[in-house]
Amino acid sequence: MKSASVISSNFLERIADPASRFHPAYLLYRDRKITQHEVVARLPHVAMLGDSVCMDIYISSPWSTFWRAHTRRGRNWFVNTGSPHLGIRSISKRLEEITPFVAIQYAGIGALVEREDGRLNFFRHILGTRNLSGQVSQLLRAPRFPDLILISIGHNNVDWAWRCPPDELNAPERRLNDQCQEFRQNYARELRRLLGRARTEKHRVAVLVFGLVNFESYFKGREIAERLRESDRRLYPRLETTYKYLVSFHPAYRCNLIRLAAMMNEGLRTLLKEMNRDVEDAENIQLRYSHALATADLGRVELLHPIDGWHASAEGHGVLAEAAFADLGPSLEFLGIQ
Repeated sequence: MKSASVISSNFLERIADPASRFHPAYLLYRDRKITQHEVVARLPHVAMLGDSVCMDIYISSPWSTFWRAHTRRGRNWFVNTGSPHLGIRSISKRLEEITPFVAIQYAGIGALVEREDGRLNFFRHILGTRNLSGQVSQLLRAPRFPDLILISIGHNNVDWAWRCPPDELNAPERRLNDQCQEFRQNYARELRRLLGRARTEKHRVAVLVFGLVNFESYFKGREIAERLRESDRRLYPRLETTYKYLVSFHPAYRCNLIRLAAMMNEGLRTLLKEMNRDVEDAENIQLRYSHALATADLGRVELLHPIDGWHASAEGHGVLAEAAFADLGPSLEFLGIQ
């Protein structure tokens, strides 16, 4: 699946204003000394790496799911190019109020933080899934390295009960710890690739790593959806499909999924604390961990999609956007975006 780029639609009009920090580039463009493409390259670039939590997606029939995975990439909490009535005041909409910029979406449905030798299964292959390593590789191949890199991925890695030996289902401590450690190691490898490239850049680079979403409150909303479906089978028609793809979403396994997500978030927080010591000498790099999504209240059933009761609804994307944007301040300040 290719990345999707969105450029602020009125950027030329905005940078024509003498008060714009990009006005010198506009003057060069007006005098035909640089191309429009070169003007765009001078705008702030913001990239999003992630999984289906960052996408406008829901599960239905295989063909419909396949079609949405390849076509609907601009109506989510990161970037919303759809109609205003959808009610998603995305990060891109909020950021456009501050500065014209370029948004690049790399996220993909089913994406994992995987081992170096990890391979996609058949379902992820036909969906065009790129795991974290694939997203990082594509970003590194881009001619313009982003100024701000947002990362929200790992939600598919919390499925601890998938292929779990029967004797570990009731005693999963070792499995949870091993899975958490593997997640941390794989995440660290990809972050080092990004930071290695960032060191070679002449511009400032801010990397913001979001912790996994608040699964404890999320399952409160999910439980309401399940009760509603029991009373009316017309509601959430694809709700049970969730268990086909994420075994640990079964009520019996949720408690340990919540524990594993909390362990992974703590692992990410300590990892970034350690990695920050490695980039202390790089004045152009800022690396931060954000607990914004991990503490956002997702307990209302209205935040879940009315088809699968699994992915976010438009209102749910709005809540995620608000939480994520609220923690962007230090990154924007580091980049000189006021």
